[in-house]
Amino acid sequence: MIFPMNTPMFDLLVLAVVDREDSYGYQISQVIKQVSNTKDSTLYPVLRRLQEQNYLTAYDQPYQGRNRKYYRITDEGKQTFEMLSKEWSLYKDAVDQVVKGGMDIE
Repeated sequence: MIFPMNTPMFDLLVLAVVDREDSYGYQISQVIKQVSNTKDSTLYPVLRRLQEQNYLTAYDQPYQGRNRKYYRITDEGKQTFEMLSKEWSLYKDAVDQVVKGGMDIE
């Protein structure tokens, strides 16, 4: 996609994925790649920042002889996800109105 990803959009997408189920980094990156051309390495600073903001927690789980780091959304993360979802919906609706010619200029 050609539209750039910004911090609130990354936060919204990561929190959306982890809100559905605890997820590991590569799993999250594969979902985000469906709407963005970002590299996997871009995701890990976002995950770290969301942990520092107490929106996510992390835990290790054994997988094929090594540990895999899973992320879980916190209550604070759920509140932020709900707020970002509402903001995205308002923004998307406003853009759609402009694109579809629904907003009049006076």
